[in-house]
Amino acid sequence: MPTTMTQSYYAATARDTAGFARLEGDIDVDVAIVGGGFSGVASALEFAERGKTVALLEAEKIGWGATGRNGGQITGSLSGDIAMAREFRRTIGDEADDYVWQTRWRGHDIIKNRVQKYDIACDLQFGHLQTALKPAHQRDLDDILAEAEWRGAADDYTMIAAADMPSYLETDIYCGGLLCRRNMHVHSLDLCVGEARAAERLGAKIFEQTKVEKIEHGARPCLHTKHGKVRAEKVLIAGNAYHGLERKTLSGKMFPASLANMATVTLGEDVARKINPHNLGVYDCRFVLDYYRCTADHRLMFGGGTNYSGRDSKDVAAALRPALERTFPRLKGIDIAFNWTGMDGIVINRIPQVGRIGENVFYVQGFSGHGIALTHTLAEIVSKAICAEIEEFLIYENVRHYSLPLAGQMGSQAVAIGMMYYKLKELLR
Repeated sequence: MPTTMTQSYYAATARDTAGFARLEGDIDVDVAIVGGGFSGVASALEFAERGKTVALLEAEKIGWGATGRNGGQITGSLSGDIAMAREFRRTIGDEADDYVWQTRWRGHDIIKNRVQKYDIACDLQFGHLQTALKPAHQRDLDDILAEAEWRGAADDYTMIAAADMPSYLETDIYCGGLLCRRNMHVHSLDLCVGEARAAERLGAKIFEQTKVEKIEHGARPCLHTKHGKVRAEKVLIAGNAYHGLERKTLSGKMFPASLANMATVTLGEDVARKINPHNLGVYDCRFVLDYYRCTADHRLMFGGGTNYSGRDSKDVAAALRPALERTFPRLKGIDIAFNWTGMDGIVINRIPQVGRIGENVFYVQGFSGHGIALTHTLAEIVSKAICAEIEEFLIYENVRHYSLPLAGQMGSQAVAIGMMYYKLKELLR
């Protein structure tokens, strides 16, 4: 089993590489967490701030999964927003639409405040541009702006006309864009490890290379690992697409999708500012979209081409290069310094899955490509529930989710076939 980070830009440029110890022996805590990505680490910090004793167990390295492999963009987009509003009405009625709007931004505030509070160096930058490739996309952007204006958030947005796009991006493929100053981008691995260190300073026990082999249920559940056990009052499963626990309950609910990303060699500040003058995170309006941004050391990080079959792309650079060069002709033939893949957890209705197995084993999973902000939001909600403030947790727990009777690779293939419908629908818009 690998015990080092994937060969990503994040791993190569991480500030803190000291790592964390492996669990040796048996311990007893208030809360035990499975998974050392954003959802697990953010939850550990929430519990530590509340004065709970907490142990987090990660099978590989902190941030090893999708947390250390994503595009680093923190946006208010929710791929399941319409379904969320519909399902949340089952619990909170007419407040659902307002609640979904607030959900868009809640994780932003948690992250921003946490970076400031704990002085986490993670290249946090503000500003994001959602781009239109055709008139149908522009209508989507018009709708987004109209809702922001109706909700009093117009000052966060600026619509960019086609004629003005060259002032924002050195490309001619877009017919417009919507700038959001509230959205952010970040070195996601540095953020995650920084939060883990903050939790550790508050007393949380963070363990790497400590795979949970099974959960023994009971009045005080026990996590079994090769080198020790953790017994706790409550357990939180937060491994998303990277764990295989509790298959009887969780199988068929969420499916892995392979995300591909790469980063160029250093462009230099002059070229980086020519192609992206305002240092924005960018993605387009398509169902399967391209997303990119410039890093702190002036590379272009470029991702896209989500593979819903659950299989990794064989040659990430070859797959993504045509889109990069079509977007920025200046970079034709540019050398790619890093390329990597990661597994995201996709839910059929695109609403994160939050629930309980019995009374004392909780789970949170399925962020469907929008995990940085949502993981922090749900970490706050789940930690409150485990600390006996259950009301908001019930909003998510009461959501009706769909399970496919197929698991593993067969289930992923079924999801991939379903996604073909949406890709075709996008082409015809």
